[in-house]
Amino acid sequence: METPEDIRNIEVIDPVVITPNTDKMSTPEINLENISAEQLRAALEKKEAKAIAEQKRKKRAYEQKRNKTVLSLATEAQELSELLTDFKERVQSCMEVQATSLAEYGEMRSNSKGGFSIRDEKETYKVRRTRETNPTWDERSDKAIALIKDFLHDAVKKRAEQEFNLIMSFLEKNTQGDLEYPKVMMLLSHENNYKDERWREGLRLLRESYKVVLKGFGYYFEKKDSQDKWETIPLNFSSL
Repeated sequence: METPEDIRNIEVIDPVVITPNTDKMSTPEINLENISAEQLRAALEKKEAKAIAEQKRKKRAYEQKRNKTVLSLATEAQELSELLTDFKERVQSCMEVQATSLAEYGEMRSNSKGGFSIRDEKETYKVRRTRETNPTWDERSDKAIALIKDFLHDAVKKRAEQEFNLIMSFLEKNTQGDLEYPKVMMLLSHENNYKDERWREGLRLLRESYKVVLKGFGYYFEKKDSQDKWETIPLNFSSL
């Protein structure tokens, strides 16, 4: 049995008080029966107004960021465009002077139509000028196409449909409404396939209607890479 002395030596421990966790307590249910229709309508309108205000805030923030991005990039693009325009004018002027010097010095080929290239002394960099042209066909080509198609439909389609489709594809125009040089050359390569007068006259008119229009000169800059090969210095945004 425990003696009074033993009882005095027993440590007294404070009782543990457990408090409810208010964070995990569920929100008391609202009894809709105690809310009038006007109060419910007002609460819904307030909630809707808050949602609309938040949506407007997000829209305004997005538009401000978008406008800042557009103005920043477009302004810089405009500045770069002006720099490139000035640079192109300087390149054209310098290369025209160089072309004249080459002609006077005797290093311009006699059959050259304006294209040439120059390099620095160590052959680290190269500048090329190319003659850029655009093949065109005048109004006589319309008569030529009409004659050729008339012949093909009359004499070729029924007996050789595959050949008919092939030759007809050479007469197709591009999205700009122009004949395409490679296709016309393929068409002319079949000249000896037929003896019909419409065919031969059509091809003759195609040749006569053809001419080359000079669009201008293109300029390209190159440098030697680590393998001692020429690589283009990109000035075209999409090629970077």
